[in-house]
Amino acid sequence: MTLSISVLAILLGFCIAVILVAGRLSDFFVARWFSRAYVSVFRGTPCLVQLFVLYFGGPQIGLELEPYSAGVIGLALNIGAYMAESIRGAIINVDRGQAEAARSIGFGRGQTLWLVTLPQAARLMIRPLGVNAVALIKGSALVSTISVIELTYTAQRFISSTYKPFEIFAVSAAIYIVMVYAVRFLVDRLDQHFAPR
Repeated sequence: MTLSISVLAILLGFCIAVILVAGRLSDFFVARWFSRAYVSVFRGTPCLVQLFVLYFGGPQIGLELEPYSAGVIGLALNIGAYMAESIRGAIINVDRGQAEAARSIGFGRGQTLWLVTLPQAARLMIRPLGVNAVALIKGSALVSTISVIELTYTAQRFISSTYKPFEIFAVSAAIYIVMVYAVRFLVDRLDQHFAPR
């Protein structure tokens, strides 16, 4: 359940991040303003509060979600803001001379972005996005507070019947470490693959 929530939230969060980055880099003031406001709100408030607002406050505005869906959406909305800044940071760190050279040989803005800027930015965003993914996996424990039966929630249930909190939470921590190191391994491999030769 923890893996399922984490993977879905990362994928959905990445989609949200791409939309936000497009808004931040847009020529339209409203799109820039909305994207900046979204990032500020979701990075400036605790993820736990966001989950509570979505799950417990949602029914007041007609949005009733089951715990699993609320957990995935809440985590995705939060991590999307962080991923957006990672992606935007990678894009703006690409040498501006590259874009200027592309424009000088007749590339349009879209062509320059897709064919010149993004391929170079992709390598720069691998590690920051990996850090975001690790943060989300660890943060997925928060969904236990809205009754999602994932790793932390399951550990708490075992503790109530075995009265061995140290052993059970130690095992839970070990499982989180395995998942985190799997992500780190994947990030290292991707970074090596896209490293300049």
